[in-house]
Amino acid sequence: MNFCAIDFGTSNSAIAIEADAGMRLVPLEGGPQGEHLTMPTAVFYCTDTDDLPASALPGPGGDDTLPRCFGRAAVQAYIDGYEGRLMRSMKSVLGTALVDQTTEVGNGHGVRYLDIVTGYLRHLRAQAEKAGGRPLSQVVLGRPVYFVDDEPDRDAAAQASLEAAARAVGFADIAFQFEPIAAAFDFEQQCEREEHVLVADIGGGTSDFSVVRVGPERAQRLERRDDILANHGIHIAGTDFDRHLSLARIMPMLGLGSFGPSVLGQPPRPVPSRVYFDLTTWHLINTVYQPARVAELRNMVDFYGDPVHHRRLMKVVSERLGHALVGRAETAKIAVAEGGSTDIDLGLIEAGLHNGLSAEQADQALRADLERIVACARDTVKQAGLQPDQLGALYFTGGSTGLALLTDALQAAFPTARAVRGDRLASVSTGLGLYAKRLFTA
Repeated sequence: MNFCAIDFGTSNSAIAIEADAGMRLVPLEGGPQGEHLTMPTAVFYCTDTDDLPASALPGPGGDDTLPRCFGRAAVQAYIDGYEGRLMRSMKSVLGTALVDQTTEVGNGHGVRYLDIVTGYLRHLRAQAEKAGGRPLSQVVLGRPVYFVDDEPDRDAAAQASLEAAARAVGFADIAFQFEPIAAAFDFEQQCEREEHVLVADIGGGTSDFSVVRVGPERAQRLERRDDILANHGIHIAGTDFDRHLSLARIMPMLGLGSFGPSVLGQPPRPVPSRVYFDLTTWHLINTVYQPARVAELRNMVDFYGDPVHHRRLMKVVSERLGHALVGRAETAKIAVAEGGSTDIDLGLIEAGLHNGLSAEQADQALRADLERIVACARDTVKQAGLQPDQLGALYFTGGSTGLALLTDALQAAFPTARAVRGDRLASVSTGLGLYAKRLFTA
């Protein structure tokens, strides 16, 4: 059969194809630790065609001809200092005005944001066709409960944009499934009795919750609409955690929260903060590097009471270190999630510069986000018409469920439900594959 399932995630993506025993995930990248079944949702456009990383692939042609790298290779090309533009969290532009706008990727080359998404999906499809040895024309695409919170029209537009991208790469028969529902299908494979499960799918861009009725007998049914008791979600997740940790522990080293000099006896004014928020938001970082913006920031030196802060900021802007700093915040988050505290090395800005991050400081920086996520989970159970003690299980999936602060908060909200941890990066894609097989072979 010519079908597959794609989990196009904010941070990581995967694709499943049919196998003899059901569905299998396609190896998307190699590496010293073996093959990777998931791949970072990242593209690096190479603008110096005379100096290309070994992983660079030719563009598809037409107006989009620049060579590019995908996934880990894209991030590595950026880290290695090749000339070009790194794009991550492309899913975040779906449902926004940016999706049809063109962004410069270097040397006067412009690419529509939707075409960046299309190019990434084309690469996934090509990898899957190579692995399966046959063309693929049918696909189930995962989607969050809400691409955009509380705005149905923009949410519908986001799905329409993703569908348009899938058609552009050659898929003729396209279906969608909620990502947390797909995770429930994966969880259901281990169920021994009928029960209610709250699926917490928390990735890079969204925290999605579903209350689903699961069980061995129900697993045989294709139509499961009546088993989905509630869906709810919020547009807060891993990339927001990274941003808030950076704002709390990195950006103050560049002047965030500081004050300018006193002028004519007037109280000092806070340093303008917009640039710091842009430098911590993946899809806005490159806007800080535009020549007019750089000139504006350079002329703001008199706004700073401590010229060291301005000098550090300009180092970040002139050397385009924004993505690297968000990466430092993400690394610190992971280190704290694994226990204890960590030290954030900021030597790329200034020799010897660093700042610490403890579990307590992380909790303080993320508390508002965690409270909103837990409230969303509670609302989901309430919408299902259940009391918290009527849940049989909490099923955690998505990369951000590796953060103990988050999972501990959710477990505290539902203390009688047993906590079950799925594959943080592959549960959704596995469940989408199960659904695709049921849908396209029914």
